[in-house]
Amino acid sequence: MNRFAFSKPTRTSEDTDLIFGRFREIGYDGLQLKKAQYDAYIDEPQRFLDERGQSEGAASALIYGSKLRDDGEIEALRRTFNFAQRVGAELIVLCHGVPREGLTNDQIADFGRQLSKLGKEAQDKGLKLTLHHHYNQPVMYRNDVDVFFDAAEDGAIGLTIDTAHFVKSGVEDIAEIIRDFAQVIDNFHLKDINDGDFCVLGAGTIDFKPIFEEILGIEYDGWISTDEESGADLVKAMESCLQYMKDGLS
Repeated sequence: MNRFAFSKPTRTSEDTDLIFGRFREIGYDGLQLKKAQYDAYIDEPQRFLDERGQSEGAASALIYGSKLRDDGEIEALRRTFNFAQRVGAELIVLCHGVPREGLTNDQIADFGRQLSKLGKEAQDKGLKLTLHHHYNQPVMYRNDVDVFFDAAEDGAIGLTIDTAHFVKSGVEDIAEIIRDFAQVIDNFHLKDINDGDFCVLGAGTIDFKPIFEEILGIEYDGWISTDEESGADLVKAMESCLQYMKDGLS
């Protein structure tokens, strides 16, 4: 059975309080937290649980960005693994912040091998590391996905599909990627886009019908998150995005 999550960067403490306080009331099963929403607690997981973790699913996934260029950055990711384990997170959603321009296939394959090792460390802690492909990051185009997962160790790292980032990157057939990489997909970030700007689900130009059909077709059973990065009213966006996902996958 699919589980629905909400994710959004928040600029005020009031908005942060709102998403923690109301996500389950609105009907979501979990939150996929941006780094700023958990980073202050990274060495104090019990304080997070006391202040934010009263609702089940409050930290179902942690979104983490890094270039992972050196030992210090890798150790920072490991600290996040430790925190995630303590607060009951399931996924570490990695945005690999290395710019895409100029990278070769060999370099992308090397990243696949590097992140596989870190993925196995996450598994040792009961977590799953999942790569969030991203505009202007190493896994950006369809071929990058092929190269990365051809090099990655089977089962060591998953794939988070982000609909708007694929469209922004010029990928036209998202349903095909869902079909071809069903065995590694372990998370979805659904968001819409219009003329380069992210918007509430259903308000942009993405045709979600074939995407929803393919999610159902592969019998996906995992987390599906709306990744809401528009400037819309927060509660209305939470409600409308959840309904849009449920309608499309019913």
